[in-house]
Amino acid sequence: MTQGAHSDLQPAPDDVQRAVEAALFASAEPMTADQLALHLGFTEGGREVRPALADLQRHYEGRGIHLVERGGRWHFETAPDLAHLLRREKEDVRRLSRAATEVLAIVAYHEPVSRAEIEAIRGVQTAKGTLDVLMEAGWVRVAGRREVPGRPVIYATTPVFLDHFGLASLKELPGVEELRAAGLLDPVDEDMIETALGGAKPQVRTEDD
Repeated sequence: MTQGAHSDLQPAPDDVQRAVEAALFASAEPMTADQLALHLGFTEGGREVRPALADLQRHYEGRGIHLVERGGRWHFETAPDLAHLLRREKEDVRRLSRAATEVLAIVAYHEPVSRAEIEAIRGVQTAKGTLDVLMEAGWVRVAGRREVPGRPVIYATTPVFLDHFGLASLKELPGVEELRAAGLLDPVDEDMIETALGGAKPQVRTEDD
């Protein structure tokens, strides 16, 4: 077969894998299969890229870096058991207020959700600044408007939220029993998560509570 004839064929699987691997290493942001296909100029779109991603993911299992998928977007990250070797000293990030933590939990478990719906679950009016903090962190985004009178803005989580908390999708969000079994809930947190899940009747209180 001549070189010219070979160039007209689709890339062999190994060539696709190498191209996908190189693109992900060079990308500053996680990419979807369709974005990779467009970037690499594959005519079959994500159908060519997805098998390569699956093969690469298996290839990197047990290595120092892993290929992971969060919310449909792929990127390389340090293996969890080696992360401490690369951790740099940095200023502590300001912890979220209880109000912001509650709002984030409600958005994650009920998205897409409006401010009024958030307030109905929390039993307290939500300050605009609370949502602003979550949006500035990149964890919450405007997801459109509810098709009801007044067309209120609705909010949802972002791929950054999934990545930060190590979730492939919102289906991996833990329930109260899982959090309790892991010893990760104190009484205040448990009340908040129960409220977010709709399992407890919200109490009327002030935003500062």
